[in-house]
Amino acid sequence: MADIQVNLCGRALKAPFILGSGPLSYSGASLVAACEAGAGAAVTKTLRARPADNPFPHMVAAGPGTIINGEKWADLTAEQWINEEIPYAKARGAVVIASVGHTPEEARELVEPVARAGADFIELVSYREDTMVPMLEETKKRVNIPVLAKMSPNWPDLPGAAGRFLAAGADALTVADSYGPVLRLDIRTARPVLGSPYGFGWLTGAALKPITLRCVAEVALAHKAAIVGLGGVGNAEDAVEMLLAGATAIGVCTAAINKGVKIFGELNRKLAALLDELGYPSVAAASGRALSHLRAGEQKEKLVFQYDPGKCNRCLLCVTRCPYGARTLREDKVMGLDEGQCRSCGYCVSLCRQGALTSNYLAGPV
Repeated sequence: MADIQVNLCGRALKAPFILGSGPLSYSGASLVAACEAGAGAAVTKTLRARPADNPFPHMVAAGPGTIINGEKWADLTAEQWINEEIPYAKARGAVVIASVGHTPEEARELVEPVARAGADFIELVSYREDTMVPMLEETKKRVNIPVLAKMSPNWPDLPGAAGRFLAAGADALTVADSYGPVLRLDIRTARPVLGSPYGFGWLTGAALKPITLRCVAEVALAHKAAIVGLGGVGNAEDAVEMLLAGATAIGVCTAAINKGVKIFGELNRKLAALLDELGYPSVAAASGRALSHLRAGEQKEKLVFQYDPGKCNRCLLCVTRCPYGARTLREDKVMGLDEGQCRSCGYCVSLCRQGALTSNYLAGPV
């Protein structure tokens, strides 16, 4: 079975999955629950000078595996985290990543006590890119534990920002954060679904995965750095994608909210099996393997399709969803393709869950 242990900043983690900062990391007990369920580490809710006073409501479901939230940061005081929650988690074997935000002043005040409380890592988070370098400078001169800089998908130049953060002493990067602001409305009342200002919130979960993958790949192409890929991972296939894009470890937040912390054991088992199936002996062996295929130029070779009628279940998605009406499928599973109409868009292959339709570019459904 593939080795799923990872090394993050010199620290061995039993598994690559890390509980991301969020509702499920609200206390020391919740960090312990995640690690006992199989997480390699767990990130606290973000500690600030004052506890959060959240609006109501501040979390809503927004499609399969997706949440929009207007939540702020930890609603327990930093003092409680330092004096009670982190020591509680450490005493019970949890690997603790303490999230600290959002200003240089708060970093100056909080990082040393957090490290003394027993945190294994610190993750710095800020809504503003221009505050991260001074936060790193304040932190690195005060602690000797590894420091991660959390990056937002909203920032316009992630490779440039990553370079500045690494130069300022970041030991690793968390890529990325929630995306937004975004908005959903209740059509029955015409009100926003969140109680935050203007009803605006932040998108997390499955809908975020393609954005996160692009962010991780952009940073990994530009820098040789440890990366925690965070955003949109809900199963082993998602995790492999994140690794291939350049992640060293994988953050999980929304999927754990929706399925409970038991998801970590399931992810560990299924990732080990999937890596085996794909021929990767370890997590590290898969990390960054897609980067050599990410090129600036366009792929211009026309698609050549392969069709296996033995795998076809006649779901007809390749026929009914072709925008150009290029495919036909007879009752006896003989497929026709109007090459004059086909634009080689590849959508049909991506839809075929049975793997009956493949191409010279895409080996199956995505």
